[in-house]
Amino acid sequence: MAAPGARGRSLSGLLPAQTSLEYALLDAVTQQEKDSLVYQYLQKVDGWEQDLSVPEFPEGLEWLNTEEPISVYKDLCGKIVVLDFFTYCCINCIHLLPDLHALEHTYSDKDGLLIIGVHSAKFPNEKVLDNIKSAVLRYNITHPMVNDADASLWQELEVSCWPTLVILGPRGNMLFSLIGEGHKDKLFLYTSIALKYYKDRGQIRDNKIGIKLYKDSLPPSPLLFPGKVTVDQVTNRLVIADTGHHRILVVWKNGQIQYSIGGPNPGRKDGIFSESTFNSPQGVAIMNNIIYVADTENHLIRKIDLEAEKVSTVAGIGIQGTDKEGGAKGEQQPISSPWDIVFGTSGSEVQRGDILWIAMAGTHQIWALLLDSGKLPKKNELTKGTCLRFAGSGNEENRNNAYPHKNLFAFGDVDGVGINAKLQHPLGVTWDKKRNLLYVADSYNHKIKVVDPKTKNCTTLAGTGDTNNVTSSSFTESTFNEPGGLCVGENGQLLYVADTNNHQIKVMDLETKMVSVLPIFRSENAVVDGPFLVEKQKTLPKLPKSAPSIRLSPVTACAGQTLQFKLRLDLPSGSKLTEGVPSCWFLTAEGNEWLLQGQMPFGDIENISSQPTISLQIPDDCLSLEAIVSISVFLYYCSADSSACMMKAILFSQPLQITDTQQGCIAPVELRYVF
Repeated sequence: MAAPGARGRSLSGLLPAQTSLEYALLDAVTQQEKDSLVYQYLQKVDGWEQDLSVPEFPEGLEWLNTEEPISVYKDLCGKIVVLDFFTYCCINCIHLLPDLHALEHTYSDKDGLLIIGVHSAKFPNEKVLDNIKSAVLRYNITHPMVNDADASLWQELEVSCWPTLVILGPRGNMLFSLIGEGHKDKLFLYTSIALKYYKDRGQIRDNKIGIKLYKDSLPPSPLLFPGKVTVDQVTNRLVIADTGHHRILVVWKNGQIQYSIGGPNPGRKDGIFSESTFNSPQGVAIMNNIIYVADTENHLIRKIDLEAEKVSTVAGIGIQGTDKEGGAKGEQQPISSPWDIVFGTSGSEVQRGDILWIAMAGTHQIWALLLDSGKLPKKNELTKGTCLRFAGSGNEENRNNAYPHKNLFAFGDVDGVGINAKLQHPLGVTWDKKRNLLYVADSYNHKIKVVDPKTKNCTTLAGTGDTNNVTSSSFTESTFNEPGGLCVGENGQLLYVADTNNHQIKVMDLETKMVSVLPIFRSENAVVDGPFLVEKQKTLPKLPKSAPSIRLSPVTACAGQTLQFKLRLDLPSGSKLTEGVPSCWFLTAEGNEWLLQGQMPFGDIENISSQPTISLQIPDDCLSLEAIVSISVFLYYCSADSSACMMKAILFSQPLQITDTQQGCIAPVELRYVF
């Protein structure tokens, strides 16, 4: 018999029969009853006189993760196929990927199952193959994918929603459709019974499909899709969400890695740095040596304590939540895909930074995590650790009290005033308090925009819109590729940009209007992100005979451990460092120079009230079990009335005892002296 109500090849032909099945499944109690209902449904659909056949993939489409283009009616005969209609900007589509990964791990093409991603773009930028390649890498998609840039298959099947799954039988016959996220149980039920039904009839083939993963063709990259970046305003260190490597990096402003926490594989584990893991972290915020992390695909907010060198969970339960109100203690409150975070202040204004605002992408809301007891606007007093919704209904729309309902598809790349300006999927903003300006990562336009709140004028600050990677240029000639995050540092001089798809951190000098790449490098001096421009070697000045020499208590450390020396030097009251004459520090290890190989042996001291922390990582290959590291410090300063300028120096000697035994956390060594 004919399929009832079938309209050509559209999904609507499945609707009456599948709706009846799903109502029946609501009343089923046991798994056996559910399996039987689906089996009977397949008998009915398979008995239709004419299949609801899926159209062939159009010729000339671009494919990823395959040796060659795939044909529905040549390569997929004898397979149960799951077509995933998605677009990579859609958070709901991202939520579906773990379900597809789990299905792939349960059934392979040899078992008769294949998943194919049909990328159907929402924005023009998403039609570009290179951008889809980046998404394939970012989300570790390992099944075949086709770029249906003109959405031809989407339109023929009358798909209407991202994501939509269409399950095909071994003849290219449509069996089921699942719209939206959150259908993992049905997905596994429908595919498993379909495999059984058609195996019983001898229609499943175990031939392999030629898979060639795109990621296998690429050289290793030390930064992989960095999503967000923030700056520690006290030490000028940067915190980078190295999203594709599932780790958090803390780097000095010259690019040297101080801490690498998590990675390279995804996971969910608290504990000491060497054991902790993340899953595609995004937003980061740092204050007082504490870093908070939006651990996006773990659906958690994590806390990194740099002094204790430990990671803990402060919000979320590790699985995607559907609660759109919240109110429980953080570690008991389910949350959904936190994407970005920033410190804020409660209504009491007793202290700053006592709230962590969370952009909750999974529910399209703004949430708050109380870092201390306080009060939110229009809320009662809340206790420390409470995590709850602050703004947003959870519906995906653009509506507030001041403007009418707007078109979610009204995007573009237009400079202008107010609603005349157009952006395309901006993923990051930051405030410049020095200039009272807002900077915007206009991600899909590959530009950095600037907004003046007084005039409401939005203009392009940097980026041509071209995605070819130019590593050093003026603002007007610079390029970005889906920049995802940005922050202001160096007292308003620099704008750091997470240039996500170029796998780099770009540095925009807001005074000289030049853009450069931050050279990320390890302490072994291994360049990991572009050429490292080595500073001109400084010569160690001769210590004056009057310079005090302080021998510190011995420290025991093991290979790979990092020691920190915190300068705590006091000048005479009212004194200030001499401008134009750089005060500095030097590391030496006479007779044991191997200790310093690949490390930064010198640095400047720019502000006596914010003195640097000096890091020394013990090499993996130690040539001696005992050594002495010397820290020489030279301060050039003027008296309060600038009537006299002086130089003071001091030598600290740190004996080291190196052991094979794993050591616990070593407290930073404070180098104190009052001149």
